Amino acid sequence: MTRTVSQRVQRVKPSPTLVATARAAQLRAAGRDIISLTAGEPDFATPAHVAEAAHEAIRGGFTRYTDVGGTPELKDAVIAKFATDNGLLYERAQVLVSTGAKQTLFNLCMALLDPGDEALIPAPYWVSYPDMVKLADGVPVIIPAGADQGYKITARQLEAAITPRTRLLLLNSPSNPTGAAYTRAELEALGEVLRLHPRIVVGTDDIYEKIHWAPEPFHSLAQAVPALYDRTVTINGLSKSHAMTGWRIGYCGGPREIITAMATVQGQSTSNPSSISQKAAVAALTGPQGCVAEMNASYRARHDFFVAGLNALPGVRCLPGVGTFYAFADVSEAMRARGDANDMVFCDALLEATGVAVVSGSGFGAPGHARFSFATRPELLHEALERMAGWL
Repeated sequence: MTRTVSQRVQRVKPSPTLVATARAAQLRAAGRDIISLTAGEPDFATPAHVAEAAHEAIRGGFTRYTDVGGTPELKDAVIAKFATDNGLLYERAQVLVSTGAKQTLFNLCMALLDPGDEALIPAPYWVSYPDMVKLADGVPVIIPAGADQGYKITARQLEAAITPRTRLLLLNSPSNPTGAAYTRAELEALGEVLRLHPRIVVGTDDIYEKIHWAPEPFHSLAQAVPALYDRTVTINGLSKSHAMTGWRIGYCGGPREIITAMATVQGQSTSNPSSISQKAAVAALTGPQGCVAEMNASYRARHDFFVAGLNALPGVRCLPGVGTFYAFADVSEAMRARGDANDMVFCDALLEATGVAVVSGSGFGAPGHARFSFATRPELLHEALERMAGWL
């Protein structure tokens, strides 16, 4: 058979995070003592009341297809969440529930972008954004934001990146991989630019909203800049906030026309999310939220310990974050001292020598960096720092 796969697929690459996670798992299966700081996955169990709701759904026979975009019960829970937490008012036709926020983002790209349309992506970025844009035949336009500006783009940078082909801005706050979050004033400044360009739709990836400890409360873009409500798709999910990665539930609210188009894409790909997971999601959104606060407090304590430990390592510099469960460190000085050609070589050498697995910064659009997930037991974080200190 001589036929090759599509050019579309050849334009994209496997997720660096998943590759690093799989490599760590392979080495562990082979008998190596591996500490994996790769995956963005909470180490907590799904809250008991959420799991019980799923059990009840199974026992009650709630195991058939649902509406493509989610059950009315879950849509109502999402609507209440947006209203209470973000001051955003939506109707059912403006809400879509998907198999994870990752599918929500993919649906958005597929529903919005035509060949050649440009999507603005601040860097460092989540690894999947550029490839999602490419799969939709769009053109990712990267806006770099270094440590000197807190890994956040400015209004001036945003204005300079906009062209007549710009159709979409993907904005992630708090950020994977950096842990940085935009303040309300910073969002308002970006909003002033966006108001002058009415063709641009904004997808705000708020998946880490509940893992946040900045001095001021979390703000989503449509909340900070109400004038952008009619062209902002606000995206969230339960994987991170409620330790529900495997349940695969994401959701969004936005303009009716765009949400309808996203539902059409979903209807021809996966159809509805798991019926069982949807029942669990209702319990997660409407039930007690103390578990979310407890997990957030634990992540903050781990952040403070681990970032301090990274900054004590020779040749490593790490800005403190205000959310997520990642530390994003500049390892360029350590690379130079070792003679490593790039951050991928550095991370491979770190894994081979110490058994500590991390993700290289190049996959996030930030060469010379490495991402460390501290969503693991504190004693393992301590051991990882000890191993890296001895190696460096």
